[in-house]
Amino acid sequence: MKKKVHVELLDYSFELSGAPQRVVSLVSSASEAMDRMGMIDRVVGVSEYCERYIPDLNAPVVGQYLNCDLEQLKALQPDLILITSGIQLKLGRKLAKEGLPVYVLPLPHSFFGMLENNRILGGVLDELEKSRILSAEMLAQAQRLQAANRGTRPKIYVELWLGRHMRAVGGMTFIQDLVEMAGGDLLFGNRAEGYFTPDFEEVARMRPDIHLFFHEPEYLVDPAALVAERGWNASTPVIVSTVDCGRNMIQEGPSFLQTVEWLQKEIVAC
Repeated sequence: MKKKVHVELLDYSFELSGAPQRVVSLVSSASEAMDRMGMIDRVVGVSEYCERYIPDLNAPVVGQYLNCDLEQLKALQPDLILITSGIQLKLGRKLAKEGLPVYVLPLPHSFFGMLENNRILGGVLDELEKSRILSAEMLAQAQRLQAANRGTRPKIYVELWLGRHMRAVGGMTFIQDLVEMAGGDLLFGNRAEGYFTPDFEEVARMRPDIHLFFHEPEYLVDPAALVAERGWNASTPVIVSTVDCGRNMIQEGPSFLQTVEWLQKEIVAC
């Protein structure tokens, strides 16, 4: 039976004939969720980032976060293409103009947004029960991790380096939940922004107990050098997050909880 799918963020519609069997996922969190739900065999194309989170991934790489090989993508004859909102929407509009079956998953602002995305993904894939099971498992794991937290909660300043672009993290992002679940308090957790350019003097005045930095392999940063350059307290412990599965604090797939567990141990060690 054919089902009409409306993509509100693109104001675009397409038809699905039953459960999609040829999925191109340009969203690593969606690929990871499909793997956890036992549906990775439906994925026929991925972004270059998906293999970080799925062992022995066999699907060919057809794109990055902002670009894709359109001819290679079409040759795969997908019945569903997954992207996410935010800056990836430009790619989504391009694919929609080509008449391709592209669906946009919203960027989650919280852990519960991740669970919501599981439900949305399960609905599009016609596998709601599997998506409910995955969300229930993630929620139970999150509760176990939070229950393990003891003692004082250190104030944690979080800074992301996305390429050469630096941003601090506020309360309108799932990273706030990451820090809280791991037993800390985000330094700017009450700031009603997701990502912003920080005032370094303000950070120093707020006296964080831990500095948490993220960087990508293509553009490494030296946290100790940054701390010294800004005149911050050199004795404040530093934790570094990378793109490795279970240590990547900007990954919003099921491995988010592995990252919580990793950060929890790092905080205790500090």
